[in-house]
Amino acid sequence: MSNVWFALGLTVFAGMATGIGSAIAFMAKRTNFRFLSIATGFSAGVMLYVSFVEIFIKGVDSLVESYGDPMGHWINCASFFGGMALIGIIDALIPHAENPHEIHAEFETAPLHNPDAPMPTSDELKMKTIADEEQHTKHNHKLMRMGLFTALAIAIHNFPEGLATFLAALEDPSLGIPIAIAIALHNIPEGISVSVPIFYATGNRKKAFIYSFLSGLAEPVGAIIAYFALTLFVGEGGVIPPQVMGILFGGVAGIMVYISLDELLPTSRAYGKGHDSLFGLVGGMLVMALSLLLMR
Repeated sequence: MSNVWFALGLTVFAGMATGIGSAIAFMAKRTNFRFLSIATGFSAGVMLYVSFVEIFIKGVDSLVESYGDPMGHWINCASFFGGMALIGIIDALIPHAENPHEIHAEFETAPLHNPDAPMPTSDELKMKTIADEEQHTKHNHKLMRMGLFTALAIAIHNFPEGLATFLAALEDPSLGIPIAIAIALHNIPEGISVSVPIFYATGNRKKAFIYSFLSGLAEPVGAIIAYFALTLFVGEGGVIPPQVMGILFGGVAGIMVYISLDELLPTSRAYGKGHDSLFGLVGGMLVMALSLLLMR
């Protein structure tokens, strides 16, 4: 039971990092885009390395033990691509007004932490020109819709991330910690993405922060649902059957690889300059490799 609480705690930590991103947007005098580039690249490196070197292999071991060779390998491979298909379907179906990982320029985030900073024009925000009060209201509604849909999109994306963090930490706490840190780092720019449009729609910093913070709650919700689903498969003595854990590990590896390639690396490239994203990627892989070696 202690492992369950530990895994759930890590998932809550990772999810609440959207609030950290929002807090940075409202408090930091300047947004450190190079840090965000290296951090998201680092997250991608951790998740890619641990997916292929540790989680995928754990899935193979469990499934070969249950179904033999080569059937265990076939099932693990199907689970891996099944995980990628799941997150891909979620990505295709969720409603969003704009890209949830859109990069916001310095002039857009400046008024969040500095009330004296000039407010960007609607043209600068890539919105319809405001000519009168009625159009201003429509503009605000559109911004609010964008912000809420961005929060919803991020929340739905965070659901499988919470599942991945929880399952990894439940099976191996030492594996769950770096995954939780990687997902937390990648949630920071997401918090900024939610805060910016909601702030411009409402002028309310508190409301923008709360919506950003709440979008991260999907990760612990995903962990709780995963826990109750797992209890249905628990065998005698409270041990999860190896074939169930093997399939779940294959799926988790697929989810994490998809997130890394579809979200983290493009975001890292957009924030950074030169080889910043590559430095972050290699650094994440190196740290993950060293941590796995030292824990053996």
